[in-house]
Amino acid sequence: MSIELGKFKVRRRFREDIEPEEIFMDSKRLKESSEAEREKLEKPIQERVLKFFFVFVIILLLLLISKTFHLQIIKGSYWQKLADENRIRAYPIKSLRGIIYDRNKTPLAVNVAKLELMVIPADLAKSESYEQIIERLSQAINKPKTEIETKIQENINLSYPIVIAENIEREKAVLLESHFSDISAIRIVKDSYREYENGPVFSHILGYLGKVDKDEISQKNYLIDDYIGRTGLEKFYENILRGTFGQELVEIDNLGQTQKVLATKEPVAGEDLILSIDAELQKKLYQAMAGRRGAGIAVNPQNGKILALVSLPTYNNNEFIKGLSQESFKKIFENPNQPLFNRAIAGTYPPGSTIKPLLASAILKEGIVTPTKQIYCSGSLTLPDKYNPNIFYTYNDWKAHGPVNILKAIAESCNVFFYTMGGGYGDIQGLGVEKIEKYLKFFGWGEEVGIDLPGEKSGFIPNPAWKESAKSQEWFTGDTYNLSIGQGEINITPLQLTMAIASIANGGKLFHPQLLENEDPQIINQDFIEEEFLKIVREGMREAVIYGSAQALADLPIKAAGKTGTAQVSKTKAPHAWFTTFAPFDNPEIVLTILIENGGEGTIAAVPIAKDILAWYFSR
Repeated sequence: MSIELGKFKVRRRFREDIEPEEIFMDSKRLKESSEAEREKLEKPIQERVLKFFFVFVIILLLLLISKTFHLQIIKGSYWQKLADENRIRAYPIKSLRGIIYDRNKTPLAVNVAKLELMVIPADLAKSESYEQIIERLSQAINKPKTEIETKIQENINLSYPIVIAENIEREKAVLLESHFSDISAIRIVKDSYREYENGPVFSHILGYLGKVDKDEISQKNYLIDDYIGRTGLEKFYENILRGTFGQELVEIDNLGQTQKVLATKEPVAGEDLILSIDAELQKKLYQAMAGRRGAGIAVNPQNGKILALVSLPTYNNNEFIKGLSQESFKKIFENPNQPLFNRAIAGTYPPGSTIKPLLASAILKEGIVTPTKQIYCSGSLTLPDKYNPNIFYTYNDWKAHGPVNILKAIAESCNVFFYTMGGGYGDIQGLGVEKIEKYLKFFGWGEEVGIDLPGEKSGFIPNPAWKESAKSQEWFTGDTYNLSIGQGEINITPLQLTMAIASIANGGKLFHPQLLENEDPQIINQDFIEEEFLKIVREGMREAVIYGSAQALADLPIKAAGKTGTAQVSKTKAPHAWFTTFAPFDNPEIVLTILIENGGEGTIAAVPIAKDILAWYFSR
């Protein structure tokens, strides 16, 4: 058999060669054969399988497209930020704390440069030689390895430097920087610490700083090694003094090495404070009271500005900045004399006879007596028992004063006069406890007077409701007698007495005490006693200097007025000694209060100190 192909012929060698038609026939036969499946050369894919596969591919593609859209469009900025944070890091730049000056711009609290060894916990923890680095650090700064490791592990997620050693000497800092120059997570950083001028002299005014705790870090936006005001002005004006952190944005590589600085936001220093405190007066008052327990306060009666405030015993606030040893810490906090306690604003004491100028003002205001009205003082006053007339109670004076008017009663501190005018006797009704409480509150007693220092106490004025509630006892006339001479349950702070006497000295304005020189004066109360009555009270306080209980001040170069007080506390302890004074008498510039705890008689213990201060103050 041959086939023509153009002009050529192709001869087939085998008859059994397959013709095209036979292929189709074969296909048909196979389909019809009972053994078709076995005889097939290949199996065709079923249509439903193809459809399933097609749907699967479509779903997979949709999922990939959806995920890509979510990552790049919806969450694109988030992942971009994470990528940037892996590349860009923000390091805080600490701000300088505001400086505190006295009224004459003498610095009292300043910032002194210091060097610190710091590590970046997140970077250091990734190092393959972490253990060896910790060992090197321990040996270099002479600090236990466990202490260093604990601090790093507690802050392992932080990517900004934390302090491992502070107050490093310059020579040692150079050596440390060289020693750890191969480790980018360790660096020497310049910072500052607080230094106080004459620490013990000003400590109860300025206070001190302490390291922040965990709550303050999370709630008040502090770094873990920050310092915060713990007491005094440092605490009260913390938000003003602390300033605002700056920030440095740097680009780093995967090893934490800084590649370049991208941007810098400079820190804002804290505001400076200019105080009303006269530093030289403060030092003089501190020296005059040294070795005693007590308080001394000087205030300008014309505006309420504090000129000096001393509490003794005291402490050195610089020790808290540099770190107290366990022994020193225990010595301060367990000292029975409580050097950290600010007696000037938080110590509460019975006022003794210093209450008398206040009550004299109220007596005149209420018309209980006229300025010339006299009563006779035999040295005591006897009162029959309310329920048994056969029982008598005697209320003693410190001496028999004879005929006494209100001026002499103030000058000589006559108890019988104030028993009578406070609680009533004979045909004189007296103020009574309710009015005594009312007028004492007018003068700021029984509540805080609002000094810009933390920890002020309000003192306490007893009354019948309190006695019934606290002691389940009735209020007697004898209780009013004790209250009228500043004894019994009543207690006040030296600050409260100072501000009350300042209101008498200035003609009737009770100011908020202030420690900032540039703040406007703030009045708590005024015009609650007429000037004509306050003038009489001032005359009585002047006569106390001329011939009464404060005669030691009579030879001062300026006219002064004052009132002594001797406050009984117990039969086993000496009384507290008080003296409060203002000068010059005609135009007061200063009110000065001295309290000596268990000092004895005010005339003996407190008056000489006040005289020394006033003589120095007006001789400058």
